[in-house]
Amino acid sequence: MKIALIGYGKMGKAIEAIALERGHEIVLKIDLNNQNDLNAENLKSADVAIEFTGPESAFENVMKTLETGTSLVVGSTGWLQHLPEAEAAAKKYNTSLLVASNFSVGVNIFFELNKKLAALMAPHSEYKVSLEEVHHTAKKDAPSGTAITLAEGVLASYPSKNKWVNEETNNPDELGIVSKRIDPAPGTHIIRYTSEIDDIEITHTAHNRKGFAAGAVLAAEFIAGKKGIFNMRDVLGL
Repeated sequence: MKIALIGYGKMGKAIEAIALERGHEIVLKIDLNNQNDLNAENLKSADVAIEFTGPESAFENVMKTLETGTSLVVGSTGWLQHLPEAEAAAKKYNTSLLVASNFSVGVNIFFELNKKLAALMAPHSEYKVSLEEVHHTAKKDAPSGTAITLAEGVLASYPSKNKWVNEETNNPDELGIVSKRIDPAPGTHIIRYTSEIDDIEITHTAHNRKGFAAGAVLAAEFIAGKKGIFNMRDVLGL
């Protein structure tokens, strides 16, 4: 498979290493120094593109790529208010799009555990639920996309809570997410249920970027040659 990398920072390099290990070819690398190379002429040589940049550039990169009809995997977070436009573009240009807040196999299993635990805990009002996420200081968005996905999984079982907030809260209508930025943490997410009697918590801790990179390559392998909108639940058969 021929892959275009849009974003060639730490994640882009980790994805490249995994892709090469799995026998794929990198045909295009886009970074801050050659953004004009993200065009139809260069993308036509790729079977799929993987986008990992940042919230300030992701949406423009996504739309440019989809307009060429190139299958696209997106790992950037902080731009998802524009996701409906991106999904419409994928359909318009008859290509495939897979967006995920986290590509790690372990994290995606963790998402499912989180939803199951929330459903079990929701009837027990004596427990207060909260989230915490810890990332390195270069992380540009807070809360993390992964934390938002976890929060949405909890809120689905708590109709009494109408939103999440990025701070501690005692408001029963809100779900609090505490974001910490500490080097060199690649990513830790904790969901806590606390009561006077006992506490329950589930934690996912990433040790490095390999899990994210491997999952992104799996996603690229999955959507290559397909048409439509997909997610990691599709990739992993969850």
